[in-house]
Amino acid sequence: MYRFLILFLMLSLSCSEHKSETKMEVQKNKKVVIAHRGASGYLPEHTLLAKAMAYAMDADYLEQDIVLSKDNVPIVIHDIHLETVTDVALKFPERKRKDEKFYVIDFTFNELKQLNVSERFEPATNKAVFPKRFPTFTSTFKLHSLQEEIELIQGLNKSTGKNIGIYPEIKDPAFHQKEGKDISKIVLKILNNYGYKTKNDRCILQCFDADELKRIRKEFKSELFLVQLMEFKEEEKLEDIAIYANGIGPWYKQIIKGKDKNGNWLISDLVKKAHKYNLKVHAYTFRADQLDDFETFEELLKVALYDADIDGVFTDFPDLAVDFINKKD
Repeated sequence: MYRFLILFLMLSLSCSEHKSETKMEVQKNKKVVIAHRGASGYLPEHTLLAKAMAYAMDADYLEQDIVLSKDNVPIVIHDIHLETVTDVALKFPERKRKDEKFYVIDFTFNELKQLNVSERFEPATNKAVFPKRFPTFTSTFKLHSLQEEIELIQGLNKSTGKNIGIYPEIKDPAFHQKEGKDISKIVLKILNNYGYKTKNDRCILQCFDADELKRIRKEFKSELFLVQLMEFKEEEKLEDIAIYANGIGPWYKQIIKGKDKNGNWLISDLVKKAHKYNLKVHAYTFRADQLDDFETFEELLKVALYDADIDGVFTDFPDLAVDFINKKD
C-alpha cells in the first residue's frame, strides 16, 4: 500500500512543473479546492496517506480536524470520539464512557498510536458509510498528530516547489473546555511555531463555534484567515461575522435549494450577501458518490462554483474538482 502511494505521488509530482511565485500570485483569485479530510473518497479519511494523495492531486488546501488527546497532543480526526473510524472497541473495550462512546481525550498519544484506522463505518453494524470506497479494516492506517501532518505538507512544499496550504478546524472547543483543556491555545501555539501567523501564510482556521472564533481573533489576537462554519441559516449574522472572520463555510444546500417547476436550479442570495461583506464562501461537502438531485459531479461543481459563484469547495474527490476548475479556467 505504501509503495503504491509513494509511486503515485512521484508520478503525479513529476508530471507537473514546479509552480513559481509568479504563477501562484496569478492563481490567487482562482476557485479553491480543499481536500476534505484528505483524498477521503479514495483512502480512509484523515490518514497521512489520504493527505499525501490529496497533495499529489494539487488541492489548494488540505483539511485537518483537530481533537486533543489526554496528554494535550492535537490529533487529526473528525470526531471527538473514536469508534467510527478505528478498532478502539477491540483494543480498549473497557475505556468507553456511559454513552458507549470512546473519546479521544481519554487516551494518550501513545495509546492512540496503537489503534488501526479504517474507512468510516457504523459501529452497530460494522457496515461502511460509503460502501464503494476503500474496504474497511484493510491495509494499515494510523492516527497522527497535527505536527506530523504539518511537517509532511511543509516537507512536500519544499521538495516539490508547490505552496499547498493547511485548513485546520478546532473541533468542539466547549467540550474541551469542560474537560479542562484549552484546545485553541494549544493549536494556535503549534501553528505559530510552524510559521502560520497571518492571512498570507497559507493557513485557514475554521470553527463552528462563533464565540471561540471571536476569542481567537480578540483574546489571542490571531491574524490568521478565519472561517465561520455554518450548520443552519445564519445569513442575518453575516454583518457580525465579517467583524471577526474572513469567510464562511456553509453546507452547499444552504446555497443550492433544488429546482423550480421549470427545472432551473434555485440559488439563495447567501453568496452575494457574503461577498457584499468581503467574506469568502467555502462550501461543504462535495462528493462524487453522493450526488442527490444532480446528474453528474461536474453539474454539481458547475452550479456551485460558477452559477452560485462560491469561492471554494470542500471535496472528498480533490482530483475531480481540480480537473474541472482547470478546464473551466
